[in-house]
Amino acid sequence: MAGEFDRELEDRLTRYAAIDSQSDDSSARRPSTEVQFDMLRLLERELREMGAQDVVLTGYGTVLATVPGRAEAPAIGFLAHVDTAPQFCATGVKPRVVRGYDGGEIRFPDDPALVLSPEACPYLGEKRGDDIVTASGTTLLGADDKAGVAVIMTAARQLLSRQGPAHGPVRIAFTPDEEIGRGVDPRLPEDLGVEFAYTFDGGRLGEIEYETFSADGAEVRITGVSIHPGTAKGRLVNALHLAARIVETLPQATMTPETTEGREGFIHVTELDGTAAEATIRLILRDFEREGLAQKGEILRKVCAAVAAGEPRATVACEIRPQYRNMRYWLEEDMRPVRLAEAACRAIGVTPVSTPIRGGTDGSRLTEMGVPTPNLFTGMQNLHGPLEWISVQDMAKATELMLALVAEAARG
Repeated sequence: MAGEFDRELEDRLTRYAAIDSQSDDSSARRPSTEVQFDMLRLLERELREMGAQDVVLTGYGTVLATVPGRAEAPAIGFLAHVDTAPQFCATGVKPRVVRGYDGGEIRFPDDPALVLSPEACPYLGEKRGDDIVTASGTTLLGADDKAGVAVIMTAARQLLSRQGPAHGPVRIAFTPDEEIGRGVDPRLPEDLGVEFAYTFDGGRLGEIEYETFSADGAEVRITGVSIHPGTAKGRLVNALHLAARIVETLPQATMTPETTEGREGFIHVTELDGTAAEATIRLILRDFEREGLAQKGEILRKVCAAVAAGEPRATVACEIRPQYRNMRYWLEEDMRPVRLAEAACRAIGVTPVSTPIRGGTDGSRLTEMGVPTPNLFTGMQNLHGPLEWISVQDMAKATELMLALVAEAARG
C-alpha cells in the first residue's frame, strides 16, 4: 500500500516545507507570526477542495475539519502543527529529494561543507533505497511538523474518496505555535469534540510515545546602572556582565542539553540579549518528573538571587511559567489510546516502540486538558537544524498507520 502514497506525500511535504511559517516566542500575538496564516489558509482551502466538512479557521489560529464516518465508532482526532522552530533559519527553505538513497554521504548544494552521513546518523543507514527529503544546507527542512501535516492530509483524502476502510468520524486539527509551547488554545478540546486523539509529530518508524518532558519557560530580566563609560568607574553596573555571570553559574557540566540524555532533565539557555543597561535571558527547563522540574526552577532562582546579592545596585527578576506536563501522568490511568495505536501498528507490519520523548507535543497539553493524545511517528530526524531529513517511505507507513487506526477503532 505504501507505494500509492509516496508521490503525494513527497509533493505535499516539499510544497508545505517551502512556505515560511516560523513561530516567534517573543511575540504576544496569536498565532505568534503572520506567516503561519499562509499555511493555515492553504490547508483550510485544500480541505474544502477535497470534500471535508465543518472546515473552519478559528479565531485562535487552528484549522479544524471533519471526515464524516462510515461506521458506528467514536470520533478520533488527529493533529499536526504548522509552525517551524525559531532556533534556526526557516526562511527560503528549498526542499530536495534524494531518490533511491545509496547508503552513503549526502551533501548539500548551498553548503558543500555540510555532510549528512550514516556514521553520524545510524538510522539513515537503515534507509538505503528510500527517497530522502532534506533542505539545501542553509535552513532547516520543517518536516517538524509539516511531515505530520502531509500524512494527515494524505490519509484524509484517502478516507474522503471512500477508498479507505470503514471508520467513525475523524476530526482534524492543524495548530500554530507548537514549537513555542502555545499550540493548544483552551477552547480546542471542546471544539475538537473527541474522546481521544493523536499527534503525528514523532520520529523513527514504529514510535508510539506516551511520555514527554514536563516543561517550564523562564525569563530573567536584569537592570543595571547605565552611565557614560568615560566616567563609569565605581558607578556603572553592566547588565550584560551580570547576565553572563548567571549563565556561567548554572550547572553546565551536568544539566544542559548537550550533557544529558535518556531520562535526565536540563536547564537550557535559549536566548540572551540586551545592553549594558538592561539584559534578558530566556531559558527552558525540562524534566520527566514534576519534582525534578521544580528543582531546576529552584536552582535558577537561587543563582539569580546570588548574583543579585553580589550587586545590590542591580535588579534581577526571575519569572518561571508553566508550558506543559508529562502526558504519562494522565495516560497511565487509561492506556486504551496507546493500545489501539500499538494494534494498528502491528496491523501494518511495524513493531511498535515506546520511548520517552525528550521534548513535548501539543498532545502534552491536550492530555492534561482531558483529551488523551499519544504521539505517533512520521520519520522525521535531526530536527531544528540544517541536517534535518525524512524518508518518504516512513511517511507512507505513517499514513498507513492513520488508516489502520480508524479501522481498528471501527472494529471496536
